Order: sequence, then structure tokens, then C-alpha cells
Amino acid sequence: MNAPPLPEAPDGDVAGGYAGPAHGKSTARLLPATRFSGPIPWVIAILMALVVIAAAGGLALRNLATSAGSQLSSAVTVQVIEPNPDLRLARGEQAVRVLTGLDSVQAVRLVPEAELVALLEPWLGAGAASGDVPIPALIDVELKQRAGAAEIAQIEAALAETVPGARVDAQSDWLRPVYGALAALQWLAVGLIGLVALATAAAVWLAARNAFAGARDTVEIIHLLGATDRQIAAVFLRTVLHEAAFGALVGAAMGAGAVWLLGQQFAALDSGMTSGGGLALADWLVIAAVPLAGVLLALLTARITIALALRDML
Repeated sequence: MNAPPLPEAPDGDVAGGYAGPAHGKSTARLLPATRFSGPIPWVIAILMALVVIAAAGGLALRNLATSAGSQLSSAVTVQVIEPNPDLRLARGEQAVRVLTGLDSVQAVRLVPEAELVALLEPWLGAGAASGDVPIPALIDVELKQRAGAAEIAQIEAALAETVPGARVDAQSDWLRPVYGALAALQWLAVGLIGLVALATAAAVWLAARNAFAGARDTVEIIHLLGATDRQIAAVFLRTVLHEAAFGALVGAAMGAGAVWLLGQQFAALDSGMTSGGGLALADWLVIAAVPLAGVLLALLTARITIALALRDML
């Protein structure tokens, strides 16, 4: 917002709503037409881009945590620990029969040893397939309801007599630290959005005060001519609206482009964990509301700033 020159309109209207003597139709503007040449629209654009990225990240993390929680809430892993490979296989098959007979169990799968070796090979190297490292038999169990303490205790009691050495774990317990990290990142995104909102309000506050200071003499004259505080504030708010809308739209476009590129990178990983963090239509609607919220914040900040400046002047 540039400092405006002192307008002269002896027979016209003062922009902003004040009507002088109706002897002509020429209009003098308190502020010059917006050309987006100042830094404020671009500052708002950068801040809006950061908000869009932070909001998209927070929503993606929420979707990821929700998806992982829903998929693993009823999942249980049974490990049959036995050094003897022949006895380990027999006990694993016996555990499958016992688990299949339980009313609370929906599906049971004995993980093939070759699949376990492939999973452990990146960490154990050739030792995973050599037989030197005893690999427990692993059974994936899907329950009909959430895997709580009572369900775990029931499975342990059913396996205690026929399959000694069996260990039962809820898969959601393994990812509890991951859930905590995802929640912390979501709160970090919320905090970043709050800080950016404060920075946006501060930038608009400084710009509005500078614009008002540059037009102080003009404001005093048109106020003496009968213009109200509301009419004077409307002149400044019109410029703020134009600049904030331009900056918000540009920033939203930049942020959405960055989010799309990041989404393509994560999609290329082809990981089941990251696939649950996609953005749905409702999430994009929330992101689309970010520039609108930014414009409203800028208008509110400018209105308060001009009102306080007018009160101090008058």
C-alpha cells in the first residue's frame, strides 16, 4: 500500500463514500489504484503457500493415522518360538488349527518362511536364509472386533496348552510410538498455521498503519468535510481486499502445486503405509478455504488498525 497524494476534488465525490456538493461527477481517490507493486501481496502469497502446505501435511498425517489405526485395530500377530525347524512348523500348523476354531477369529494366515526370510534379509543378510538364525513361525490373525486385552488373553489361553512358547501381540501396539509421532507432527502443523496467521496479521497491520500515516493529512481534510470514520476506513479496506485477494490466490496456487508434487513423490514409493495418507475431497475443500480465511484475516486486521488510528487521530 503506497502513500497517497493529497487529493483535490472541489466539485466531486471523495472516494470512500463521502459525498460533497453535487456540482460534478469527477472522483478523487484517497488511495491510488492498486497495481500489486508493493511487497504486501507477495508477502501474503508466501505466507498463504506455507499455510496450504502445512494444512495439507496435517490432514495427510491425520488420514494416515486413521487408516493405519482402522486396518490394524483388529490385527494380531502370533509368534511360535522354537529352535527346531521341524517342530516349529508343526507347532505353527497346530496354532493355526486352534486359532481357526475360536469364535472371535475372522481369518488366520501362516506366513511362509520364504516370505519371512525376504523380510529379514535386508537386516540379517545371508544369515537370514542360512538357518543359523532361528526364525519364529509367524501367524497373522484378523479378529472380528478390536484387539483388546480380553481378546489377547483369550488367544493366549487357547494356545497355552497345545502350542507352548507362543507369543501373542496386537499389531497396533507395535505402532503406538508411530501414532505418537504422527500426532506430534499434526500439532506441529497446527502451530505453524497459527504462527503464519500471526505473521500475516502483523504484515497487514504494518502496511495499514503506513498507508494511514501517509494519508493522514488527506484523512483530516475529508473528515472536516463531513466524511465518517466508516467511509474513510472503506477506502483503505478496498485496497487491502484487492492486495490480500491477489496474494492469497497466488499463494494458494503455489502451495497446491507443492502439495501435488509431494503427493506424486510419495505415491511413487508404492508403500501401503503412505497410501493411507492421501487427501480426500473434504480435505481439498478445507485447503481451498485457506485463502478465503487469509483474506478475511487481512480485512479484519486492517479494519481494526484503521479504526484505532482514526480514534487516536480524532
